[in-house]
Amino acid sequence: MHDGLITFGVLGPVIAEDAQRRPVALKGPMHRAVLARLLVARRRVVLVNDLVDDLWVSPPDGAVAAVRTFVAALRKAIEPGRPARAPATLLVTQGLGYALKCEPDQVDAWRFEQAVTEAGTTDPAAALVRLDEALAWWRGPAYADFPDAAWPRADRSRLAELRLQAVERRAEARLDLGRAAEAVPDLDEHVTAHPWREQGWQLLALALYRSGRQGDALAVLRRARELLASHLGVEPGPALRTLETDILRQEPRLDGPGRPDPASEVLMRAASAYDRVLAGGARVRLESAVGLLRNLAVTGPGGLEVAREQRAAAVAAAEELGDPELTARVIGAYDVPAIWPRADDPEQAAGIVAAAERALAVLPPAGHDPARARLLATIALESRGTHDPRPRECARQTEAIAREMDDPALLAFALNGVFMQSFHHTGGSVHRDRIGAELVSLANRHGLATVEVLGHLIRLQSSCAVAAFDRADQHAQAADDLAGRHERPLVGVFTQWYRALRADVAEQAPAAQAETLYRAAAARLDQAGMPGMRDGLLPLALLGMRLRRGLPLASGDDGWGPYEPWVRPLLEPGRTALADVPDPPADLLAEALWCLFGRAAIAAGDQAAMVRAREALAPAAAEWAGAASGVLTVGSVTDHLAALDTALRSG
Repeated sequence: MHDGLITFGVLGPVIAEDAQRRPVALKGPMHRAVLARLLVARRRVVLVNDLVDDLWVSPPDGAVAAVRTFVAALRKAIEPGRPARAPATLLVTQGLGYALKCEPDQVDAWRFEQAVTEAGTTDPAAALVRLDEALAWWRGPAYADFPDAAWPRADRSRLAELRLQAVERRAEARLDLGRAAEAVPDLDEHVTAHPWREQGWQLLALALYRSGRQGDALAVLRRARELLASHLGVEPGPALRTLETDILRQEPRLDGPGRPDPASEVLMRAASAYDRVLAGGARVRLESAVGLLRNLAVTGPGGLEVAREQRAAAVAAAEELGDPELTARVIGAYDVPAIWPRADDPEQAAGIVAAAERALAVLPPAGHDPARARLLATIALESRGTHDPRPRECARQTEAIAREMDDPALLAFALNGVFMQSFHHTGGSVHRDRIGAELVSLANRHGLATVEVLGHLIRLQSSCAVAAFDRADQHAQAADDLAGRHERPLVGVFTQWYRALRADVAEQAPAAQAETLYRAAAARLDQAGMPGMRDGLLPLALLGMRLRRGLPLASGDDGWGPYEPWVRPLLEPGRTALADVPDPPADLLAEALWCLFGRAAIAAGDQAAMVRAREALAPAAAEWAGAASGVLTVGSVTDHLAALDTALRSG
């Protein structure tokens, strides 16, 4: 998208956002209606009289003047930088009407149309990426603010149909890539919501068949026949009838790209047998499903994303059954190791924490220590980056229970929660290194490979915090070796970032070479399914490199994401009052963000802000700011403290 331009969203309630993705205030519903009506016109002029007729069933006196007032307010909101008396360039007056002269990439619906078109002309892998991105832009029905208005009806219907086609094209791409099982959940939801779409039924049946679930595929085709008859009074079309016959005959043409490897065949047979044996048994199936999701989450970005999506559904299903012990087991069974203290999906994480708290409140008081400990550990893990003492207390309690019970897996889960809650003040790398060392030792004694990887990554981070790169090298290599033996591809995301940091700091690589390494690490992270780590990380890493080397700080990489409140005061002095800048989140990058805040305070001559930064950074005096992340640093905390002390003395 064009830098600095306002963007508009109609795939849901009508919104506008500035270049930093901040909402633009559109005032009341009539202002949004004018904006939406102009967007429907797609850069064409809409006469004032037509606007009046569309906005009101019975236009009041003064309706034309009201429209002009709405337009003036909209111009002010969406063209904030336009000088007084300068002609409008976005919301323009032409003749007896108005037009919104948006570029194609300024409107989410227009971008969506382009993405779906492009996906139809590219290879399956690229199409899948493009369609995943495009479908994520939908926030609800198009023009959701105006469900009864006539003027968006045609555009809404066209976009809704295009969205359904995109869902089906995405399923086709997954099938073409041999990822049939991954396509099943979305397709099942799709045909349930739109039972008249025979293409959806066909794709679902084919995906089930290729997943080794022939019986389920035939059952889906029977369900399609019944629903088509009851909804539309018609029989399935020839494509569905032919597919049913081909499945019964096990026609080779249905097998898809390549033959499954032996492990896949074993998994398919096991899944089919599992479905036969446990046709009912919702409770057992739920617990087993969470175990599968836990394993899926460490297999790579695709598995991680699916596990994250389905985990919340499993918890909701458990709560619906009204069994607090089952809910506790379902929530606590997802003990996937966590190394980055910023959630990939904060809303879902908050929902999991709330469900865990509800389960704790109704769990019987005696005899349920393992379930209680896992709920407490879940709260500690999912409450990332917070200064709230509650998750820290949960981590303390779960560690005490786990040590009392002598359960290695439970203790590993608890220690992960203790690690995640170890950022309530800056510094602390020595404490975290002890946690990592205990995890490695525990894993070695009990054969917990994924826990051992976590321990080495924590020790890598704590070694970086004190610039002990030789020690960090050993832990990076150990983590990579374990990842290779146990097929844990996401580990390489962290170790690649570490090696970019090492080249930048320990090897003093030229700035251009260090930047290339950081960009390569970021490119890998783009596909890792970890938005909580990805967003804003590359610009922050490059800013740290430039700050340490005395290079100009400004660059073209300005997608600061969650770090913007602490970066902007340094890059744009005077834009924000430093007293209004919040404390950084309690996480691996807190020291780096405090140092940036401190530099901004020095530049502004703000004594109170300097004192605030100095007090926050003092516990980390022996560390490198941000290096505890294992991915970036803005320099030695000692140097930043010295700069603050000098400025405070001179003030």
